[in-house]
Amino acid sequence: MIATTDFFGTKITRLILGDNPFGGHSYIPEHPADEMMDYYTADKCVRALFTAEESGINTCMPLADPFILRVLRQYRNEGGKMNIIFQSFPAMAIEATLQKMIACNPIGIYHQGGMTDLLCEEDRVEDLVKNIELLRATHVPIGIGTHDPVNLLRAESENWGADFYTVSLYNFRRTQIDRQNSSATKEPGEVGFIPEDPPIMYKAIRTVKKQCIAIKIFAGGNIFCGKEPDEITKITESVFTDIYRNIKPCDVACMGAFQKFSDQIGHNAAIAERILTITQ
Repeated sequence: MIATTDFFGTKITRLILGDNPFGGHSYIPEHPADEMMDYYTADKCVRALFTAEESGINTCMPLADPFILRVLRQYRNEGGKMNIIFQSFPAMAIEATLQKMIACNPIGIYHQGGMTDLLCEEDRVEDLVKNIELLRATHVPIGIGTHDPVNLLRAESENWGADFYTVSLYNFRRTQIDRQNSSATKEPGEVGFIPEDPPIMYKAIRTVKKQCIAIKIFAGGNIFCGKEPDEITKITESVFTDIYRNIKPCDVACMGAFQKFSDQIGHNAAIAERILTITQ
């Protein structure tokens, strides 16, 4: 069984499932967005959720967009029991999705990280805090997402109202800004997942007292590009070892998975379970 931690009164596994691939959010040229969206029909998303459940993962962290809400409805109607921690959907006003999220009985909701970072960049922290107040109307624990360790530390020191944080091990937002400010043409998939980033975020995670959920743990899949199956297993073991040795005992890791060619969910869950047994 995968080790658990307390999340505001609910025991959740220290590895949970994210849904970026479900919506075609790809960071690697080998498997572009169209391929992921063509594969992940609503039913295949549901099957992936059940695979996670069968692999010992008891919590998922989906985006609250219309497609995923439809997927979750089918999953629940078929008897799915995983806990849900929602990521807010920045393309829609928070007020427009509150009731839809609450209908799924989530155990938490967090403010989407890209929007957090954008508001910080535009010096609009007061708008971010207002968004957090809106989310509090759901009466569930509320988190703040970010890709930037500076924003994480600032949110804690200035008390922006988070109960927990969802943090990317890689500062992907910085890369997006670099692209916007550069006239240079970059190759598809060159998104700047920098190996020096995780130690910086680990330090910030350990500094804040509140619970953290670490995302983009595999650099959006970039660390597996061009690797053979035996290499992938060793890399996965190394990543989970590094994560669980560097985050707090109450903290959690979140992974995405593309199930088209292999059972990444089951494979990674088994490795995480073993590593957690060793590192705890």
